[in-house]
Amino acid sequence: MIKLSYSTFGLTNLEFLTAIDVVDKTGYQGIELSFHRDQFNPFELTDEDITKIKQQFETTGVKPVCIATASYFFLPARPHEPSMMCPDLAGRKRRINLVKRGIEIAKKLNVPFVSFGSGFIREEHVVNSSINPRELLIDSIRQCLQEVKREDDITLLIEPEPGMFIETLDQGIHLINEINSPRFKLHLDLCHMYCTEHDYIAALAKAAPYAKYLHISDARDGCNLKIIKRSAQMAFDLNFASYLVYFPENADFLLLDKKNPIYFYDNPLTKEQKKHIEGIAGMANVKEAVDYVDYNRLYAGSTKFDNEIFTYLISVPGLSFDVLERAKPVINYIRETKNSNGKILMDKMVANTLTGIVHYHEIPGEGNLDFEACFKALNDNGFSGYASVELYHHVASWEKALVDSFKHLSQYVEGN
Repeated sequence: MIKLSYSTFGLTNLEFLTAIDVVDKTGYQGIELSFHRDQFNPFELTDEDITKIKQQFETTGVKPVCIATASYFFLPARPHEPSMMCPDLAGRKRRINLVKRGIEIAKKLNVPFVSFGSGFIREEHVVNSSINPRELLIDSIRQCLQEVKREDDITLLIEPEPGMFIETLDQGIHLINEINSPRFKLHLDLCHMYCTEHDYIAALAKAAPYAKYLHISDARDGCNLKIIKRSAQMAFDLNFASYLVYFPENADFLLLDKKNPIYFYDNPLTKEQKKHIEGIAGMANVKEAVDYVDYNRLYAGSTKFDNEIFTYLISVPGLSFDVLERAKPVINYIRETKNSNGKILMDKMVANTLTGIVHYHEIPGEGNLDFEACFKALNDNGFSGYASVELYHHVASWEKALVDSFKHLSQYVEGN
């Protein structure tokens, strides 16, 4: 049986106790407690704070069901960093300590689950072939599991996420089997699955026996764009995605797109350089002529696409944050500029996923997810537990998100 819950990550404009109250009054049976620098900060919580939170739950019908640690905690501009795979032990220790604090608080508040993500392959992994990120991740998980004692009713959960090292459900299941602990299971996210699984209903059915917890949000089709570094091993499939090729020797970018190939240059190019660029376009089977745009003339300020582009860029693995920041004006340009035919170069939200679905958490009912089929696959294959709506992209409109989600999802869930 699936019960509805709501994550405080979508309520970070509210005082924490108020967030618990509004979730309860809306009718949700559970609430996810998400670590946040300004609202539920594990490094600042006192015994008095914990007592107040416990008293709040004693006066409401809503139950705390999970502590989410995979948040934009340490470095808001670089979410999920440092991760459990950070090559620097000091960085890994910071993330491990955050999860351990989640376990400690879960014990005090009688919360059964503590969730986290694997983190991303970053440039420091790519340039150092001696680093084995999987070994680092497994060691970090085992350190966290040591904090869960035999008498504790707590399970650690790994949440696969688009772009992360553990991205697909198969990767998550393989990791769970390798760790081989009854206290380590799978945290499913419907939006993430829609982004990474070509048959997400079948994938849900397969993963259900390994899963203890669920995140819910909706999602939509987008324009798949892969950012890669120029190399001799480059390969392109323009039926799968467009590509933004980064040239490390001059920090320029080449957009390889079927209809709108563009080279963004910092300094004027020689004929030989243009010939090389057009050769790469030909290698990708681009038929249209490459356009040339001066990078220095691109708008680099704030735009209406900021949240979309920020969410996209943090999901791109293998490149430095400086490269990703430099790509931001380019992506903004292709999202707002029209071509000679009057059409926006990229007329849908930008995606970096395996399916072309945008990793952007929409209110349930406002995207394309088939929730009825999702819940049926979970119920038919043995999943029983809480499903938390996670809408951190809708903090400013939290009332609409909270209420509309409950109304839409209640029709598929018994007892809500």
